[in-house]
Amino acid sequence: MHTVKVIAAGFALLGVLLLVVPRLNTGDTHPVAFAMKLFIPLWFVASLVNLIIGVTRAGYTFLEEAPILLVVFGVPAAVALLVLWKFGRAAS
Repeated sequence: MHTVKVIAAGFALLGVLLLVVPRLNTGDTHPVAFAMKLFIPLWFVASLVNLIIGVTRAGYTFLEEAPILLVVFGVPAAVALLVLWKFGRAAS
């Protein structure tokens, strides 16, 4: 259940960035594409923090947490990459 909540938090961060970034001056970059490029490294760091907490506080080993990291990071990042691909092509 915790994994689902963390993935939902990733989608929430994605939504917040989609709301906030268009209000920023991003230059020549499409605001949605810029939001996705900003989201991916931010979400990777958040996913790593989740892994570290799982290892240090929840008592899991790194090998138990590594596949969870792939799922937690991968699902929202894959959606972000699809959106980036769609809007990256539209801006060209």
